[in-house]
Amino acid sequence: MNGREIYLIVNGAGPKRAAEAADRAHLELGTMEAVVSTGFCGGLDPSFKVGDVFVATSIQLRGEVATVQAPRSARRFSTGTLVSIDRVAQTAQEKRDLCSAGASAVDMEAAGVLSRVREWELPFYCIRSVTDLAHESFHIDLNAARLADGRFSTSRILAAAILRPMTVAPELFSLQRRSVTAAKALGEFIADCSF
Repeated sequence: MNGREIYLIVNGAGPKRAAEAADRAHLELGTMEAVVSTGFCGGLDPSFKVGDVFVATSIQLRGEVATVQAPRSARRFSTGTLVSIDRVAQTAQEKRDLCSAGASAVDMEAAGVLSRVREWELPFYCIRSVTDLAHESFHIDLNAARLADGRFSTSRILAAAILRPMTVAPELFSLQRRSVTAAKALGEFIADCSF
């Protein structure tokens, strides 16, 4: 991409799975110029819209804030602190609390990748696209739908949709549409930016 060789790994939800993916890349590649963590995030800044691109300039994890690199791009994007937690920020109140602590967006993977990149002393970039907004709460308990290894259980999500079809099913369809919008925006941004 743009004259550079890239290596992609998909890892699933949570810091543990993200760290495992980073370890695998490091094992298979040996040397790397930089690590770029991409994916979705929840917007904590009330001005964010679905599909907005967010570039973390710092990552907050367990009370610590670590500065990270930012790519260059002519495309519109927002910057700020990303708080990385090991659960879905389920409610608007939780999102407000995280925003009050200084974060603009929330994710579940950046902390896991950052933990490895620090050991390797490599440049680290973190780019996300917004799928859920600051004022929104989920009707489905996505944290209860996670398995012990951190992955989301399709059967648990479907069971929740069957039990509450009038609230959960529409939310799942909306989240799917939003994920497509966010993925497209993220892909276009990454294709045009330089690291």
